[in-house]
Amino acid sequence: MRVVQAANYPALPASAAVSSALDISLDWLRNAVEALSYPRHFLKQPHSNRRAAEWIEDQFRSFGYRVQRQGAYYNLVTRPPGNQPVTLVGAHFDSKPETPGADDNASAVVAMLAAARAISAHAPAAPVVFVAFNREEEGLIGSTDFVANFLPDGGLSVEKAHVLEMLGYADARPDTQKVPRGLPIRLLRDQGDFVAILGNRQSKRLVDLVMRTAKSYTPELPALGLKIGCGLENRFAHLRRSDHAPFWDAKIPTVMWTDTAEFRNPHYHQPSDTPETLDYLFLQRVTQLLIATILGK
Repeated sequence: MRVVQAANYPALPASAAVSSALDISLDWLRNAVEALSYPRHFLKQPHSNRRAAEWIEDQFRSFGYRVQRQGAYYNLVTRPPGNQPVTLVGAHFDSKPETPGADDNASAVVAMLAAARAISAHAPAAPVVFVAFNREEEGLIGSTDFVANFLPDGGLSVEKAHVLEMLGYADARPDTQKVPRGLPIRLLRDQGDFVAILGNRQSKRLVDLVMRTAKSYTPELPALGLKIGCGLENRFAHLRRSDHAPFWDAKIPTVMWTDTAEFRNPHYHQPSDTPETLDYLFLQRVTQLLIATILGK
């Protein structure tokens, strides 16, 4: 395993067209997180879970997307233009039963929605698919169903995927970032103010792309990448704890974007995971990096 940081990468030539798509409102992000922050577990709060799904579907449709409800768990899939291979962007929308889930995972859903809005406005022909997964908190049930039962015959050829998992919490004070016990890595900073990008052997180049894009478009956002080789993602459970894992198992180049969850955020899986605990400037910059990465390819 190797930790890399965007600051050490060469910058890509910045595109004016890409830069024009990065105007993301802090108020829009905050309001969207607040709209989605309530307990919404699939089994424990079925009505709230369905309410969340319908709200996300309405958001996609308001941006001009065709949306398909996939499987028994109400995954939501936008349909791309044309038949070419696609970039997939996904995030789960369910929460733990008794937590409003502002960071986990409203922040990532809102980043995905902001990216969908920007792509629709600035590059509507881009081959990008957005997927809202359900039941992540119950063992990745929704994304596993999507990869196993939808992708083989669903008419989508996924070239690469970005899976978003908690993107709203940051703390720039020293010693606020922890490393999972037993994980053989040394972080390059101890402040919990960076976005982490995890990739396995199939997705190392995608990690590099995100790092170069960060250097070019969001240099004020610290970005670290973890390159995992030799199948080590299967030896450390912490590396497989979100919806990227089924994509890794299917050998699809996929990276997970995260603020590192409980290794930074003290409100993880707690009733205190509320909108006011998030850093919306951090979320804005991560969202800008996501959009630039999608558009810059």
